[in-house]
Amino acid sequence: QLQLLESGGGLVQAGDSLRLSCAASGGTFSDYSMAWFRQGPGQERTLVAAINRGGVTQYYGDSVRGRFIISKDNDKNSLYLQMNKLEPGDTAIYYCAARDSRYISVSLSAWDDWGQGTQVTVSS
Repeated sequence: QLQLLESGGGLVQAGDSLRLSCAASGGTFSDYSMAWFRQGPGQERTLVAAINRGGVTQYYGDSVRGRFIISKDNDKNSLYLQMNKLEPGDTAIYYCAARDSRYISVSLSAWDDWGQGTQVTVSS
């Protein structure tokens, strides 16, 4: 089981960029596929981006494809989300998630370990 700690959230203006980080401990990070989810006010938690354990396969939600980039550094036990051209609709708590599998999944229930989240607020 991985322990996950997100950082890098904050208050930015529309059009700005932000980079989220997720530090993992307590397991062999390279064995895990990873993902970023987000949950806006009054909304369900949804998948933003995911990357398989080798970093070869990536998935992006429709609303962020072309603006966000997910990356995984197995040497640093870290996951990142580079967010560009931020929009007010990106305002949410962003969560890091892990699953002990070579495959990613779009299903929330497939992810086993979760961080506490980091708040991202985008003003117009």
